[in-house]
Amino acid sequence: MSLPGRPDDLAVTAAQGDGISRRRCITGAAVAGALSLVSVPRIAFAGAQIEEPLIDSVRTALSSAIHNKAPPVPQFANTEARLAYLRWLGEMSERLKKKIADAPSRIEFLQTAWYEAKRSGLDVSLVLGLVQVESNFRKFAVSSAGARGYMQVMPFWTRVIGDSDPGKLFHMQTNLRFGCVILRHYLDRENGDLYMTLGRYNGSRGKSPYPNAVFSNQRLWAYDDKARERERDKDRSAA
Repeated sequence: MSLPGRPDDLAVTAAQGDGISRRRCITGAAVAGALSLVSVPRIAFAGAQIEEPLIDSVRTALSSAIHNKAPPVPQFANTEARLAYLRWLGEMSERLKKKIADAPSRIEFLQTAWYEAKRSGLDVSLVLGLVQVESNFRKFAVSSAGARGYMQVMPFWTRVIGDSDPGKLFHMQTNLRFGCVILRHYLDRENGDLYMTLGRYNGSRGKSPYPNAVFSNQRLWAYDDKARERERDKDRSAA
């Protein structure tokens, strides 16, 4: 069973994750406040995911999505798509150096984040922006509310759709898998409204600080391969 709107694991491609709508309601003051968070090494929000009743079909779908053990190996329809992914990986690795110094760990994290985001039909820049706000890329981060890991997943989720072992939330792929599946679930519940989705993820639904901070940090991880290709073409022409 798969989540509504979520591609099967074997169909993960670089084209997925586009087209998610979001409410553009960041005012000038909110933008300034959100941007100020970018330079703060540790961002703490008081909110946390709230445990809500799930109907059996939703619980089963979420549990199935969590327990699929497919490895985070991206698949591509053609060589061009693979090269675009490798260019993205190189650029993101350079941007992430100050957060994750060890190169192999950095590449593993980015590859896994890309895979899990695409698997759940999410924009990878959104996931990376959320990780920066939630944990500042700290694997063992724990909030005052008890949320854990990169995506600050609340332990109750391991009981609801996992194997009741919250310690596994410190495992990189497990944490990213839970976080992306939960975010996708909330996005479906909010009918594609990303502003409300992020508020629900943080336990502050309808309030602007958290969504604005994520949107602000998302821009730090945006990547337009076509624009980069045009720049490369200009450089080649000039040479």
